[in-house]
Amino acid sequence: MTDRDDYEVSNITEHPKKRWKKGKTVVKRVVSTVSAGVIGSVLTLAVVINTPLLKETENKEAAVPAAAAESEHHSSQDVQQLSANTTSLADMVEKASKTVVGIVSTSKTEENPFSSMNANPSEKSGSGVLFKKEGKNAFIVTNNHVIEGADQIEVNLENGDKLEAELIGADALTDLAVLKIDGKKVDSVMKFGDSDQLRAGEQVVAIGNPLGLEFSRTVTQGIVSAVNRSIEVETSAGKWELNVIQTDAAINNGNSGGALVNTNGELIGINSLKISGNGVEGLGFAIPINDAKPLIEEMIQHGKIERPYMGISMVDFDQVAPQYLQKLPKSIEGGVIITSVDPDSAAGKAGLQMEDILVAINDHKIKDASDLRRLLYTELKVGDKASLQVYRDGKEKTFFITLTANPEG
Repeated sequence: MTDRDDYEVSNITEHPKKRWKKGKTVVKRVVSTVSAGVIGSVLTLAVVINTPLLKETENKEAAVPAAAAESEHHSSQDVQQLSANTTSLADMVEKASKTVVGIVSTSKTEENPFSSMNANPSEKSGSGVLFKKEGKNAFIVTNNHVIEGADQIEVNLENGDKLEAELIGADALTDLAVLKIDGKKVDSVMKFGDSDQLRAGEQVVAIGNPLGLEFSRTVTQGIVSAVNRSIEVETSAGKWELNVIQTDAAINNGNSGGALVNTNGELIGINSLKISGNGVEGLGFAIPINDAKPLIEEMIQHGKIERPYMGISMVDFDQVAPQYLQKLPKSIEGGVIITSVDPDSAAGKAGLQMEDILVAINDHKIKDASDLRRLLYTELKVGDKASLQVYRDGKEKTFFITLTANPEG
């Protein structure tokens, strides 16, 4: 495992009534080559990566898509959402598997002008679920980490057809992405279930492509182990706290972006994470579909998730030298230090500077960068006015800003 993929995930909690019991576990992203198999001791974003550039493979694991489909005799225009009662679990799985797709994303590597040999493009493999057909297009939901940084995305349908996919929208914090493909050969899509109705003990099925396309549409069965778990994960956009469904259905590298399915064949979760390692079994996590639906719809409409934007980069107190904090009052126990300011942003125009210490927004004290993002993205919206309590050279100052939308790209 490379150091950049190790991160500590704290606060695996259950919060049905916002009563969180703090726990702590070490989590790592996992990415593996198709041939390498599973590499352990991680809470993983499940994807399979093929690249000669990595000194060690990582395991990105998540769950699997369960999709539902009608018989092969339906025309390409006769698309049905399948969640009808079936006579057996096998019947449901047979139909659901037809809407599970394999996803292969390829990222080009920069050429080295001083070398006569350049590395091959890196390749990741994951899963996805067909959930909508509109006009000539069909739409797929998957994990952001399956396609992040990709220059080309290929979708493998159940019938063996391979299609180029267009990225419609992606969101690193919630680990969701939406793809679009030509819908001519798509006969069925998965119907969304109601993840709010899930209870511990209910049977669920995971369907996906563990370890790559060689084992496409592998089916595993389990139960809902818990609902409303809260897990802090490291993403390319910073730390974020995900609300997840916990399941013991087996998921492996390559299952990322797949679906967790109820016994009616309905999509109730997008599998994204797992904990693995010696002595650890059956700890997988899926993004609840009720949480995902509004984000999916926003990505289809706008190509991204619009969030408030301050225009600063920051680090936590424990990441800086102690002398930067010596002039703070002893009553200040948390906050962030600003490391850069976008001059055209709300923070830049308000006069914030590098090395300012931000300790509160609208009188809400900030513990760290993760706490700031939670407050900014869940309690505030674009257009809101905010007061920032800042210490500069040991003196307290207050700045007022109007939050703008996150910039394009």
